[in-house]
Amino acid sequence: MIQRIAIIGMGTMGPGMAARLARGGLQVTAYDLAPAALERAQAMLSVAESVLQSLGIVAPAAGGGAVRFTSDIADAVSGANLVIENVPENISVKAEVYRRIDGLVGSDTIVASDTSGIPITQLQAHISNPERFVGMHWSNPPHIIPMIEVIGGAQTAPETVQTIRDLIRSLGLLPVVVKKDVPGFVENRVLYALLREVVDLVERGVIEPEDIDTCVSWGIGYKLAVVGPMALLDMAGLDIYNSVSSFLNADLADRKDVAPMIGEKIAAGTLGIKSGVGIYPYTPDRIAEVQRERARKLVAIRRILEEKD
Repeated sequence: MIQRIAIIGMGTMGPGMAARLARGGLQVTAYDLAPAALERAQAMLSVAESVLQSLGIVAPAAGGGAVRFTSDIADAVSGANLVIENVPENISVKAEVYRRIDGLVGSDTIVASDTSGIPITQLQAHISNPERFVGMHWSNPPHIIPMIEVIGGAQTAPETVQTIRDLIRSLGLLPVVVKKDVPGFVENRVLYALLREVVDLVERGVIEPEDIDTCVSWGIGYKLAVVGPMALLDMAGLDIYNSVSSFLNADLADRKDVAPMIGEKIAAGTLGIKSGVGIYPYTPDRIAEVQRERARKLVAIRRILEEKD
C-alpha cells in the first residue's frame, strides 16, 4: 500500500500535486535543490490548499496527510513507496535524477514520471527495476483537474500500472490508462493538434488571438466539457463527420515543424506569463488576477461536472 510519497522537483506542478496527495491522507516529502524553489513552493502550497478547501476536499477522518519540504534528495526518498519525478522535460536531466535515486530506494519502490510526453520506454531505460517505472501525467493545475494519465513502458509490469490506477481512484480522482506508449500520450496529442491549428489560423491572419480564444472557450470547449469528442461524433452524426472531413481535413494545418510566429516570439524573449509578455501582455497584478480567475472558474466548472442527475 502506498502511504509515503516523494516528489522530486518543485516546479509549476509540484506544489499542487503535493497538496492533493496530502489531502488524500498521504505523507508527502517535497524536494528541490534550489532554496528559492522550495520557498516559492511553500507559498504555492498554501494557495492550493485553500482551493482544495473550497472544493470540499478534506483529509480522511482517520488521519490527515502532510507535506514536508527538503533539499536533501536522500532524505526525500527515504521510506517512500512512490517517487514522482517532476523535473524539466529533458531526458538527460531526468536520467540524472534516476541515477541519483537508484541506490536510495528499494526494489519494490515505484518510480513515476510526470513527463508531459517523453515516452516512458525511453525513460525507464535509465533506472534499475524498470518494471516498477510508470508514467503518471497530471494536468495543470494538478490540485483542481482530477484526470491523471497512467502510462506503462515496454518493461513496466501490469501490476505497477494497476497500483497507480488504484491509488488515483482511492484519492477520488480519475485515472486514464494509456494502452500504448506514444509520444505526448493522449491529452497532449489532442491539445497540441488544436494548438497547431489555432496558431496557424492566427499566423495566417484568419482571426485575432482574442477571438480564437472566445471561439474555442465558448464554442467547442464549452461543449467538450460536457460531451467528450467520441460522444460528440454520435451527437453530430457520423455521416455529417464523414461529409465535412472529406473536404476539411485536406485544408487543416499539418506542418511537422513549429510555426515561425512562435520562434520569433521566443527569439524576442516574449515567452508568456513568465516573461511578462507572450501572445498577450501581463503586469504582475494581471498575472495574479489571471491565476485567481482561472482557479475560481475551474472550481466552479468542476462542481457542475460532478453534479449527479
